[in-house]
Amino acid sequence: MSQQAETTDIKKKILSTGIRVGTQVKTKFMKPFITKASPEGLYMLDLDITLEKIQTAAKFINRLGSDKLIVCSGRQYAETPIEKFCEALGSKKLLGRFMPGTLTNPSLPYYIEPKLVLISDPQVDEQAVTEATNAGIPVIGIANTDNITSKLDVIIPANNRGRKALATVYWLLVRQILIERGELKEDEPMKYEIDDFETKIAEEEIE
Repeated sequence: MSQQAETTDIKKKILSTGIRVGTQVKTKFMKPFITKASPEGLYMLDLDITLEKIQTAAKFINRLGSDKLIVCSGRQYAETPIEKFCEALGSKKLLGRFMPGTLTNPSLPYYIEPKLVLISDPQVDEQAVTEATNAGIPVIGIANTDNITSKLDVIIPANNRGRKALATVYWLLVRQILIERGELKEDEPMKYEIDDFETKIAEEEIE
């Protein structure tokens, strides 16, 4: 299968996940990634750019080593995607509240020195972004249409609020990293499905 046909197949597979559905707000930072607004007034992200940025992020992660990467999120829907990502690639996860000093204060017991940081939302994970920037650590961030991305080194434009959308971004990243490493062929199915990456939350937990 050609790479173009494979890309078309992937796009079909992920279009229904809401990965490109943004918010009703667009920042100047996210303008280049937006194609149009939906009839409901939601800004839509360019899926081709999203896939391109996932390739860029995968190359970056492979260059520095996925074992030198920490993946952070204070967002509940990102928990399962991050756990699966780290399980597949051997990265370190930091879920929930990001403890101040984690990347900047060597005297703390939980201090770590990663080579790269991946975050799910520049707003929710602001502490991680600020500390990584202060420590000179590059940051890859999944950003929605309303995010401020001035401190991110690589921006993955995608819906970072939806359960299915977040699962899809992390699934695509793992897949691309394995392809870049030569551990998975372009047309080969991965052992994980998008559904495996999705955080399952019972209705009563949300209320």
